[in-house]
This record gives sequence, C-alpha cells and structure tokens, in this order.
Amino acid sequence: MTEETDDGDLAALARPYSWTEGRTQPTVELAVEARVRTTPRGRRLPRRLTDAMWTVTELCARPSSVAEIAAHLSVPLGVARVLVGDLLEEGLVVVEATLSDDAGTDERRQLIERVLSGLRAQ
Repeated sequence: MTEETDDGDLAALARPYSWTEGRTQPTVELAVEARVRTTPRGRRLPRRLTDAMWTVTELCARPSSVAEIAAHLSVPLGVARVLVGDLLEEGLVVVEATLSDDAGTDERRQLIERVLSGLRAQ
C-alpha cells in the first residue's frame, strides 16, 4: 500500500466522525433494528446533497433501521446512531418501536430477517 493510499484511507475513516464532531455515543439509546422515520418537519429540510443529516432524512422518508442507515452511508454503526440521535432531538425524525419487551422468539427472528433483508438490498 502506498503512502497516498494510507492517507486516503485515513481521510475516508475520519470523514464520518467529522459529521458527528468526533462523538461516538448518541444522546439517546438506539437499537440497531430501531426503525427511523422522517417527520413532516424533516421532510422540509433544504436539499443539501453533501449533508449527512439531509441524506438520512431523505432515506428515512421510507422507514429504515439504524443498521440500514449505517450501511447506506457506509459509516460505522456508532456514527449512524449519533446522526439519528441528533435528528431525533431536533424533531426531524421519529424512532418507531420494533419489539415489545415480551416479544417471542418468532417475532425476534422475523425482525432480524427484515433487517438483514434491508441490509442486503443496499
């Protein structure tokens, strides 16, 4: 690997963390399977193709899991959680419940299958 490639790899890794100002922990607890949906206020965000927050609100016009968001943006799961947490605090997205505490094995398996299917579709 050349030095130029190493620098490019480092820049690519640093970019997502610049979106979160270096934060790796979201302000709210978010499960990887949590479904995120854009609110009417979030749909009114001005279009900015280079803005990760705008991209997430566009992606979540159709509910998407936190894992799907991470896969779509090609970022670590922690970065996706921070972005979603920030959007949630601003009222630009809502997080829909995925499973109740008393969910059975079949419900949990179906949820995992849906998340995996969504990830494969990316």
